[in-house]
Amino acid sequence: MKKILVLCTGNSCRSQMAEGYLRHFAKEAATIYSAGVETHGVNPRAISIMKEDGIDISSHTSNNLDEYLDITFDYILTVCDNAKERCPFFPGKAERFHYNFFDPSKITGTEEEIHKAFEKTRNEIKTYCDNFIEDNVA
Repeated sequence: MKKILVLCTGNSCRSQMAEGYLRHFAKEAATIYSAGVETHGVNPRAISIMKEDGIDISSHTSNNLDEYLDITFDYILTVCDNAKERCPFFPGKAERFHYNFFDPSKITGTEEEIHKAFEKTRNEIKTYCDNFIEDNVA
């Protein structure tokens, strides 16, 4: 079984969405973890936008990457430039992938504008995760 770690800055939004989709698409073929170089708690808007697509991440926790240093990962996915820059090395021989997804939690504006930003990022992460599992795990 493959082990996949998703890294982001605060493990609150993008990495949580990616963890949810990777679990969904990988099913039993992989164990998925997510962490941040900091921990900010799981963003309620991330939980809500994922629920709209039938993925429940309400029980996820915000974890620090230091909690996983003793796990041998097959893949490490960084989902923001900050995490990639702040975590250039991770023990082991994991293959690394990077994609800088827009951080919807930084958006200000109306509820509709904020919702659209979360929806856009969620949809991009969904496509990325589906393709990643298809290409590397399935």
